[in-house]
Amino acid sequence: MSSQTTVNSQGPKKHKPYVPENMEMREFTFRAVLLGLLMTGILGAANAYLGLKAGMTIAATYPAAVIGMSLLRLMKGSLLEENIARTVGAIGESVAAGAVFTIPAFVLAGLWPSLGMERYWQSVALMVIGGLLGILFVTLLRRVMVEDPELPFPESVAAAEIHKAGQQGSKAAKILFANMGFGGLMYFLSQLNLFWYTKNVLINIPKMATGLRLGRGANAPMLATGGMTQFTSPAVSPAYLGVGYIIGPRLASLNFAGGVVAWGLLVPLLIYFLGPTLPAMAPGANPAAYWGGIAFSVWYSIVRPIAVGGMLVGAGFTLFRMRKQLGAGMKRAVSDLKKSAEAHAATSRVDRDLNAKVVFLGVGLVFIAMIWLYYHFIAGAHNLSGGKIIAGAVVAAAVMIVLGFFFAAVSGNLVGMIGSSNNPVSGLTLCTLVVAALLMVAMGVSGVGGVAAVLGVAAVVCVSSAVAGEMLQDLKAGHILGGTPSKMQIGDILGTIVASLVLFFPLMILDKAYHFGSAALPAPQAGLMAMLAQGIVGGNMAWPLVVVGILMGFAMILVEVKSPMLFSVGMYLPLETTSAIFVGGVIRWFTDKLRDRRGYNDAQKARVDNAGVLTASGLIAGEALCGLVIAGVVGSNHQLWHIDVGDISFSGLIGMAVLVFVMMKIPLSNAGSPDEPAPPTAIM
Repeated sequence: MSSQTTVNSQGPKKHKPYVPENMEMREFTFRAVLLGLLMTGILGAANAYLGLKAGMTIAATYPAAVIGMSLLRLMKGSLLEENIARTVGAIGESVAAGAVFTIPAFVLAGLWPSLGMERYWQSVALMVIGGLLGILFVTLLRRVMVEDPELPFPESVAAAEIHKAGQQGSKAAKILFANMGFGGLMYFLSQLNLFWYTKNVLINIPKMATGLRLGRGANAPMLATGGMTQFTSPAVSPAYLGVGYIIGPRLASLNFAGGVVAWGLLVPLLIYFLGPTLPAMAPGANPAAYWGGIAFSVWYSIVRPIAVGGMLVGAGFTLFRMRKQLGAGMKRAVSDLKKSAEAHAATSRVDRDLNAKVVFLGVGLVFIAMIWLYYHFIAGAHNLSGGKIIAGAVVAAAVMIVLGFFFAAVSGNLVGMIGSSNNPVSGLTLCTLVVAALLMVAMGVSGVGGVAAVLGVAAVVCVSSAVAGEMLQDLKAGHILGGTPSKMQIGDILGTIVASLVLFFPLMILDKAYHFGSAALPAPQAGLMAMLAQGIVGGNMAWPLVVVGILMGFAMILVEVKSPMLFSVGMYLPLETTSAIFVGGVIRWFTDKLRDRRGYNDAQKARVDNAGVLTASGLIAGEALCGLVIAGVVGSNHQLWHIDVGDISFSGLIGMAVLVFVMMKIPLSNAGSPDEPAPPTAIM
């Protein structure tokens, strides 16, 4: 401890970037920016698909680094061009994360009948305002935060090491692109019914001959019982298996446990007692369709509100566990702003940010745009007077600026400590939503106008926090490599605008094809936001069920469940999703066991891990892009070909076996020889 103090007393050691600050190197070129913009649209769309279907997104920094590096190497691009391409390419994932958590909530809350083109500019405005605000706030804080020795930035270090070890790029890119093609092909074949995607099985719940006696006495009331429930096989989904592989067996098991409780306990239990009271099945009706519909309705209307209560506690508990980091982030936010304001204009290229006057002017313009946007949202409900509309818009915008700044700083600090993959954006958004909702109620801005304002605030904060975290992660990687901050900031502004203009279309296509909130498109975080906004401001929530879920969440905390949030999301998702994610986690477990059994050294283990993450990322992106194309076909009222082979009962098992084989074979076959140097580790 004393030696550390002595070192610090001599002054901090000046950081030396990989590319010296006095070296001239191509950086902000047309091809690097164009490649980044293409990646931000593609990776953002893939994450939008994944977020709506599986309730989680994956960090895009690693795939963007691999793709950008491999393509620019073919064009004799420089290291700093690769850095710009990765920075711009990764920001779309954050815009997507913020968008899928909130924009579908407008549809789920009943404010918008669907996500049609008439909502394009409103949705784009929410994403652009949130994204720009996150970038502007991080620009003010960048210098202090990237140089903070207490923030290790694990994923930034990994991304920088990938760029330094450029010779690994072509091999990594082949794995990624090959699996994108393979994942897309497997999903396409399942949709053509060459093998089934998922299989439903009806389970009979026998009734008691005399009924269930409530009590001991002979006169105790008798309850009729019995019915049928439905179980669903794991989906033969490259994306879900890839998610399970990346998050690992422990978290995949926890997510699946929520599905088991929902579909193995609550749905059968409720049907057991509700069955005799339900309307009789129509003569000639299909029992599978009738009871499958009943099971879905019970899960959708009763179990999911319980899961929302659990998610509420889970989000709060996540923030509580990070209270020290959050507190430190809040304190540091103010001091960082003061230090940044006092700092003189940097003469060194590697310390040059956007001009502070431009940044503050940008914040002012965004604030005015927010007032206009929230006025538009509240007035569009036609249920409030002019004075309340203006007051509500100004308060909503002020709340957004204050909370947006603090949460951008907090998000940046959390990314610095644990990486953007673990950044609790939905928890931060939930806090904002509750604060904004209570303020709207206090001001009398109620009903649909209040709900619209609250969801508008939540959407902007969510995008802002996600973008702030991702941008700071990329700025740190650029800080290590020797990139110019101002050029990276301009690149991220362009990337955010392009991502916002593009990402509405995947959301619209998916909603038109499958509808938000359906089994095919659960959108769990957006459902949580919609239900809370409706409950607090609109007065429309099944509070008894939510309270049951809250108590369940507290019980999980008491028995030390690792992540009550992930468990509750598992209850909210269809069983085919959680079980497929669990299978992906099991594949990761088997792969790790085989890797360890073969006696590989640390360098070989790192290569196996990297190849596994690249394989999983490729499968996710491949299914997502193919899924968006198919959703476009379905949404335009066209039918895909139907191949009868998929009706055979074991056809899906063959498809699953092929995916399992590939996901284990590729990582293990890329261990390399023991004497090869260790590659950079992919921290996801």
